[in-house]
Amino acid sequence: MSQCRPSAEPSLHFGASDRHRWCKNRDMAELNGAPVPPEAWQALSLVNYGHFTSMRVHEQHIRGLSHHLERLAQDCRLLFAADLDRDYVRDLIRHAIKGDNGTFVARVTVFDPQGDLGHPGASSRPSILVTTRPAPSWPAAPMRVQTACYHRELPKVKHVGLLGSLWHRRQAQSRGYDDALFVDNASFISEGATWNIGFFDGDRIIWPDADMLPGVTMRLLRQVHDDSISTPLNTRDVPAMQAAFATNTAVGVRPISTIDGTSLDDTHPIFTTLQKEYAEIPPERL
Repeated sequence: MSQCRPSAEPSLHFGASDRHRWCKNRDMAELNGAPVPPEAWQALSLVNYGHFTSMRVHEQHIRGLSHHLERLAQDCRLLFAADLDRDYVRDLIRHAIKGDNGTFVARVTVFDPQGDLGHPGASSRPSILVTTRPAPSWPAAPMRVQTACYHRELPKVKHVGLLGSLWHRRQAQSRGYDDALFVDNASFISEGATWNIGFFDGDRIIWPDADMLPGVTMRLLRQVHDDSISTPLNTRDVPAMQAAFATNTAVGVRPISTIDGTSLDDTHPIFTTLQKEYAEIPPERL
């Protein structure tokens, strides 16, 4: 099994002008700790084979960092048959955000810059791309979602193949909604376009038992909120719920006010409880 780390690491230095641009725009990218060559972007966009995780960074800390690194390691083995050097990934994230104590979202993408569209089974030497973007403010405003019959390929992998998810998000937004919620052909609920969904029935938090991505935020909430279960949920069950919410690393816990034609209480006290529980989870230092 190959090692997911370059044999010769590029220089981990870049100039003051690059740092100034990052501080000004809160948007940067590095491949294995160095500026990204154009051909690497071309490989990522044309071959589109890889996986990633996104993390909300606050003052050099990340809530659920160990879970994010675990996800990267598991997906790297599955997609590239390569062992991920987790310490190396942490070094690259530290380098990418060095000197910034603000709040932003860092994304780590694992892909092979030498990937060949015609020979994806060839020996891979995946690289680590670290990009950053501004973080949305908390708490996030309630959102309206529309269901769509869709099942992501390799749903347990956070892969870069987002066409289907974004297409359904686009369709939902064109109809006046904020996002798409995926269901199967029997109307059983799985996940949102880039988020997990949970419900409150008045007594417990209920998570859909479905083939979906096990999000880090959802996993953390399940650890700290004892009164929760997983069970199959159909859209027919939605009217009986008191509240619904979306979770991911960027928004934390976001109320859902509408699912299709069903209105839900987006001011329910359960949101304050969940947001407080999530905020009190100790973040990990990079």
